[in-house]
Amino acid sequence: MDKAFLIAQLTSKLKTASEQALRFDEDARTDAKTGAQRALNLATGTRLQLERAQAAWMAVADFKAAPMKKGDRIGLGSLVEVEDGEGGKTLFIAPAGAGEELTGPGGDGFLMVVTPGAPLGKALLGKKVGDQVEVMVKGEPVDWDIVWAG
Repeated sequence: MDKAFLIAQLTSKLKTASEQALRFDEDARTDAKTGAQRALNLATGTRLQLERAQAAWMAVADFKAAPMKKGDRIGLGSLVEVEDGEGGKTLFIAPAGAGEELTGPGGDGFLMVVTPGAPLGKALLGKKVGDQVEVMVKGEPVDWDIVWAG
C-alpha cells in the first residue's frame, strides 16, 4: 500500500483540524478581551489545543515512512493487520493523528491511525508477524494476533 498516499491524507486531516483550532483560538482571544474569567480560561484552553493541533500536523507533514523489508520489526510508519477472534483491523503507525480513519488508495479499505504512545501502538512496536500482543480495552485484556505487516 502506498504509505505516501496515507501520509498525505493524514496530513490533510490534521491541517484541517489545525485550521479549525486556529479559528477557535482567534474567537476565544477576541472574547478574552472582555476580561471575563470564563473567556480568559477558554482562550488559554484553545491556545493549547491550537499548539497541539499544529504540532501534530507538522509531525506528520515532515514524516517519511520507509518500506518494511522481510524480517523487519514493526516500527513507526508500519502498516499492520491484527485480528482478535472477533475480527481484524488494519493499522497505520504514525507520529500523530491517533484515532483518525484513513482510506486506502482508490477507496480500498479503511485503516486506523495509532501512535507509538497509544497502548496498542506501544504493544506493536518491535513485534513481527506471528506475534501476539495484549492490550487493555475498557479494563479487559484483548489479545491481538499480528497477521501481516508492511
